[in-house]
Amino acid sequence: MTLHVENTLTGEREPFEPRDPEDVLLYYCGLTVSDPPHLGHARSWVHVDVMHRWLEYLGYGVRHVENFTDVNEKIVARIGEAGGDEEAVARSYLARTIADMRSLNLLRAEVYPRVSEHVPEIVELIETLVEKGYAYESEGSVYFDVTSFEEYGELSNQDIDEMESQGDPDERSEKRHPADFALWKAGGVDPAAIEEHRHDGAAPAEEAAAGASTWDSPWGEGRPGWHVECSAMSMTHLADHIDIHVGGRDLVFPHHENEIAQSEAASGERFADYWLHCELFEIGDEKMSSSLGNFVTVEEAVSEWGTNVLRTFLTAGSYNSEQLYSEKTIAEAGERWERMERAHERAVNAIDSPDAGSKAEDGDLREAVTDARVAFERAMNNDFNTREAQSELLEIAGAINHHLDRTAPGAGGSYDYRGLREAVETLEELGAVLGLSFTGDTDGRADLAGEVVDLLLSVREREREAGNYDRADELREDLEDLGVEVQDTDSGPSYRLQ
Repeated sequence: MTLHVENTLTGEREPFEPRDPEDVLLYYCGLTVSDPPHLGHARSWVHVDVMHRWLEYLGYGVRHVENFTDVNEKIVARIGEAGGDEEAVARSYLARTIADMRSLNLLRAEVYPRVSEHVPEIVELIETLVEKGYAYESEGSVYFDVTSFEEYGELSNQDIDEMESQGDPDERSEKRHPADFALWKAGGVDPAAIEEHRHDGAAPAEEAAAGASTWDSPWGEGRPGWHVECSAMSMTHLADHIDIHVGGRDLVFPHHENEIAQSEAASGERFADYWLHCELFEIGDEKMSSSLGNFVTVEEAVSEWGTNVLRTFLTAGSYNSEQLYSEKTIAEAGERWERMERAHERAVNAIDSPDAGSKAEDGDLREAVTDARVAFERAMNNDFNTREAQSELLEIAGAINHHLDRTAPGAGGSYDYRGLREAVETLEELGAVLGLSFTGDTDGRADLAGEVVDLLLSVREREREAGNYDRADELREDLEDLGVEVQDTDSGPSYRLQ
């Protein structure tokens, strides 16, 4: 069965046909590093990771690029709280984001480009748009003329004349059309744009604005607009024309609509063939959001439930279906993982026991495993339907338990060695598509590493209490060499994996 995907651009489910029959170009709009990552971010990360894994399962090479936005007024609003300037704040949150991504057992992307690294490419792209007549300079800023791009509004199914104004209200006098959007903004960050994002303990808006980064350009000193950043990074690290572009449902307009317009206007090529959008994550009656403050951080979630339970929970719903977070739903995910893990453990113990027979054969077990693989593949080819795919893993677990429960070793019966081995290998192989590990490569190693770090921190604290500050500093430096950032707080030391 061919992989079919729900394409937001056409509104239809379509067979997936990459431009290159061997390699897939996949771009994901990554995180703005202005807050600790939460489960809403984790949900999208995990589903993009599953897409990557499934495409590899189908035999494709996957060139997966995911950006980090490290230039944004929300980052500037954290100056004084998480760093002394925009670059320092972004670096602090970026370190935490990378650690959280690793804790979720995500495959690494080919590269994680950052906006601050790509200002020359952004300026070059804007220059091209100006030269081609798709953009214009106004008061030191540059705007994209939406009326110049005939297909503008197709992704979000909107008419230009009915669109609301984009950008800040103070931009209206500079723009030809209310829906025109900024490619380059003159000057730095307006303190008024910072105020709404400030936390207690952050620097005053005026002071924070002074720590914002700016760059030279043909139009004067300024900063890149949000939308043009992803186009420049995708076109730099993948190609002008890619296969799959993924992002949150809330990015369809204006971000992705604007990406299409500026990319295709500049290159003359189609930007992306398939647009896939992850639905939002709900907690109570609201979406989980950093701005609303109603979130559970990835760090908290992994610490409390572990990677396998968390990924079981996040893949219990398909990427484009709504999902609710609650104590009940996470507890149910824990129970499902425990059933799969326990069945795997029982099967491994049976295989490695004297009661595993070379001639024993359980047709029902073998058929159940074969059927589950077929159904799993059918589900994943049906627009990455992880909910149904996960249920097939539970079918394998059930078949294992059924075989073990009805077999009485030592009383004339023996376990079906070949059948159980196939069940174990299938459970491990298909589970890996969902990022689940039955061999302890995620939770177990992380727990052990955490225990070792905690032990070293306690030794360091004892050295400090004894006045052996040089030795305490040496321990801290040793931890940092191992990729562990130690942070001393009023409530005691904490650490973050770099």
